Amino acid sequence: MKPSLPIIVLTGPTAVGKTAAALRLAEDLESEIISADSRQIYRGMDIGTAKPSPDERRRVRHHLIDIADPDEPFSAGRFRALARPVIETLHRRGRIPVVAGGTGLYIRSLVRGLWEGPPADWTLRERLRGEEARLGPGHLHEKLRGLDPKSAGRIMPGDLAKLVRAIEVYEKTGIPISAQHDRHRLGGDSARAVIVALSRDRAELYRRIERRVDEMMERGFEDEVKGLLAAGYSEDLPAMKGLGYRQIIDYLGGRTDREAAVALIKRETRRYAKRQWTWFNADPSVRWIHLSPGNDGEKVLSEIKTVLRYQDNGEEAVHAEG
Repeated sequence: MKPSLPIIVLTGPTAVGKTAAALRLAEDLESEIISADSRQIYRGMDIGTAKPSPDERRRVRHHLIDIADPDEPFSAGRFRALARPVIETLHRRGRIPVVAGGTGLYIRSLVRGLWEGPPADWTLRERLRGEEARLGPGHLHEKLRGLDPKSAGRIMPGDLAKLVRAIEVYEKTGIPISAQHDRHRLGGDSARAVIVALSRDRAELYRRIERRVDEMMERGFEDEVKGLLAAGYSEDLPAMKGLGYRQIIDYLGGRTDREAAVALIKRETRRYAKRQWTWFNADPSVRWIHLSPGNDGEKVLSEIKTVLRYQDNGEEAVHAEG
């Protein structure tokens, strides 16, 4: 790897325009794109994850898309393990990799490393889930609040997977997972990481989200979900509980109607965008580029190339934190 070459991370809330900007940037740099999207890894989940189109993937080579089946476990650690060799190969060829996506944990694992923690204890996990079922919604969140208030403050009461993991870590190590994360900083990638997040006026972003959901339905999102269920993928899989998929599954199962499902997808996508904004706003190393209609690709390209010129001149250096 050539340590003088950076990696560019292009992120931001869903529907902000990351795909178009990454394509424009990668073409200008004559490089390739590494997807940092935890849902685009799954084969057969195309419309609901807003994967780059076949034409877009022909324009620029993409990595880490369609690399797992929906029933295959996947983690941020595995993402890092697969992304690093791609980065090294591109650097050897003198290319600057473009990492594009909105999964904050994947990006953090790539540029800063990741604390893996103790292995899963499935007996303990089943016991904790049983407690939640027996004692009612919110029980595990209150339990975590007594053990690790910091983690309880950032984990939603309904996010059982994260609640269970946080309690599991405490019970296995005696140390809150928040403290483990705060004090553990694995060395990140040896390359400099330029992390850029895109933003828009909130009302405009919400219009883009609503338009995207409508287009998904027009393109056959409902049929995509039917096909996955017909192929034998359980609706209880984590991948099938992803945003959009769980709402369509509820509609197909007769638990809601189509109009309500679509409205819920839009609402939950807006909420997801807010969480992404919060995540990236908390990182002082992230540079923000505000987009408006008509200036998307060229503005991103111009501002990132300016940053790269500063680095080349030695006037500014953005390094992955260790």
